[in-house]
Amino acid sequence: MSPKSDIKLLRVNYLRGPNMWTYRPVLEVWLDLGELEDYPSNLLPGFTERLTERLPALIEHHCGVGERGGFLQRLTEGTWMGHVLEHIVIELLNLSGMPTGFGQTRSTSKTGVYRMVFRARDEQVARAALAEGHALLMATINEQPFEVQAAVARVRDKLDDCYLGPSTAAIVAAATDRRIPHIRLNDGNLVQLGHGARQRRIWTAETDMTSAIAEGIAGDKDLTKTLLKAVGVPVPEGATVKSAEAAWDAAQDIGFPVVVKPSDGNHGRGVTLDLRERADIESAFHVADKEGSEVLVEPYIRGMEHRLLVVGGQVVAAARGEEAWITGDGRHTVVELIDLQINTDPRRGLTEDFPLNRIDISDDPVVLLDLQRQGVSPEAVPTAGQRVLIQRNGNVAIDCTAEVHPEVAHAVSLAARTIGLDIAGVDLVTEDIAKPLAETGGAIVEVNAGPGLLMHLKPASGSPQPVGQAIIDHLFAADENGRIPIIGVAGSRGGAQIARLVAWLLHLNGRSVGLACGQGLFLGNRRVEKSDSAHWSAAHRLLMNRGVDAVVIENNAAAILRDGLAYDRCQIGLVTDMGGLGSLDDFDVRSEDQLFKVLRTQVDVVLPDGAAVLNADEPRLLDMARLSDGDVLFYALDAATLAEQRAAGSRTVFLRDGAAMLAQGLSETAGANVEALLARFAAAGQPLDAATALAAVATAWALNISPELISAGLDTFVPESV
Repeated sequence: MSPKSDIKLLRVNYLRGPNMWTYRPVLEVWLDLGELEDYPSNLLPGFTERLTERLPALIEHHCGVGERGGFLQRLTEGTWMGHVLEHIVIELLNLSGMPTGFGQTRSTSKTGVYRMVFRARDEQVARAALAEGHALLMATINEQPFEVQAAVARVRDKLDDCYLGPSTAAIVAAATDRRIPHIRLNDGNLVQLGHGARQRRIWTAETDMTSAIAEGIAGDKDLTKTLLKAVGVPVPEGATVKSAEAAWDAAQDIGFPVVVKPSDGNHGRGVTLDLRERADIESAFHVADKEGSEVLVEPYIRGMEHRLLVVGGQVVAAARGEEAWITGDGRHTVVELIDLQINTDPRRGLTEDFPLNRIDISDDPVVLLDLQRQGVSPEAVPTAGQRVLIQRNGNVAIDCTAEVHPEVAHAVSLAARTIGLDIAGVDLVTEDIAKPLAETGGAIVEVNAGPGLLMHLKPASGSPQPVGQAIIDHLFAADENGRIPIIGVAGSRGGAQIARLVAWLLHLNGRSVGLACGQGLFLGNRRVEKSDSAHWSAAHRLLMNRGVDAVVIENNAAAILRDGLAYDRCQIGLVTDMGGLGSLDDFDVRSEDQLFKVLRTQVDVVLPDGAAVLNADEPRLLDMARLSDGDVLFYALDAATLAEQRAAGSRTVFLRDGAAMLAQGLSETAGANVEALLARFAAAGQPLDAATALAAVATAWALNISPELISAGLDTFVPESV
């Protein structure tokens, strides 16, 4: 069969929030299959076999069949290449370490053109997976070679470069489990948890509660020891030295063996243990001097290195280290044995995803010094059975949380509180962490700010600890979720006017309100931008603002199709109408059914304790009521339209004699003088229709603003003259 021409990627768009496809961010790709429109999978000889040989795990994809092997069944029966590309990209993401299960492919109004979407936690990673998947698909179709593992490695490299580190990701995952929203604030690990005034921030394992002074203290090991000693925490005595000769003198005063280390280093760099000889001590000084501003000489504490994680004053996890050794075979050099016996350990790697680091002698002068002390060089060939110590510390990865003695936990917690850290990694050395330090002669040797969490999340042995959950529980009380009231206004008519009226009523109700609508961006009563702000970027900025405790956001169908919603959930979701179809041709939305799928997004995200507000004068909108996780409140111009909803006990708003009436069952309350409000808008040159005013009243009532305040608030709203 002759080679097939390339599938064209017409448009690639990242939908950053809830959208017509799903609640979560997705990459949406418009594909032109070209001649492949006439060649579904069953008409390409050998295609299914070639593809499954390259990606065997496709057998696990359920697809529309709903069971394991479902996608392979579709391949055998015949499915189009857009659908195949969707599954290839998902599998590449799975293989690269970013598990993904959601994808859809749908035809458009143009023959051969499809919209394909897949779950995308990070846009750049998703684009990389798309590019590799596209290349793999075309190579498979045209029977060309393709290196799958190399492609997976490239996607994984992009993941390592662009996505959250494992410690941050664990905290964010714990926040998600608590239904706490998050916003990534930079390309690294600075993340906002929650919205507006209720937000907290983390930067890996540091929080906005972490004291800068405490960080400074923790970075000074000598000062740390002084403060800990003052409160009775056992620490090794020691001295600060300025030269190799002074290090030897201090060691003689302290007594052998000793430890030489930098005063402000981290991750165990430059730390040499169990020193007795002058030459070794002086060499260790030069190693430590390159890593920190000063050098410390301390007594050597016998035992194993331990790292305990303290969160909010409580020890929540502990890990123990182990020494790294090689055993000679009479054939290989020390360097070769390190690679063969140590670096082949699957727990070791070069990225943050591995609990242990690979050992590179050329990059670790402490290892070279330890080899020298044993009379061994990197190029030496140890005899068969000869054991050589390679690394004494830095291999903390054995969970021992359940073994920690209460007295040890108390001392470690006191150390963190003394330094002033809300989250701390406390390093101690002891022969048995199940016994008090006073019995073992153990001591705390360091207190670290911003500790890594991977050793507790993925220990080399033992049980993983829920440290992400501990940090979230530290930042948010059990009844807190970091959310502020978000009011989303969707539709094509009167959105900006509704949003401004609702924001005014929230202001009168004591809220610091942010507003993003077609008339601009507002903070309180101050317009900070005059340009159209009914879009994702402006709304997102409001959610990041610590000065707001309620947000009103206008969304039209085009904004939802272009970016998705700026928020994951909302307190109130209002849909005003089903208009605007003629302006959505660029998105291939041409029918009312398609528009319904777009606008329902606003109702899909309503919180269980929130409410959807729907215009009952639009019959199709009534079908959205069943989609709301929260309450539903209806409004219409005529009370008769709402008879069924009133009979069912729903809250309703309608117009009677120029006034908005708030009704539930047989109870009715006047909510606002709509006729007077319309007259003021008309006098200002801004025509306002009654349905728009009722929508604002209904939204305010859904927020449980009192009818009296709604009435007074609309009486005092002054529209701008044009």
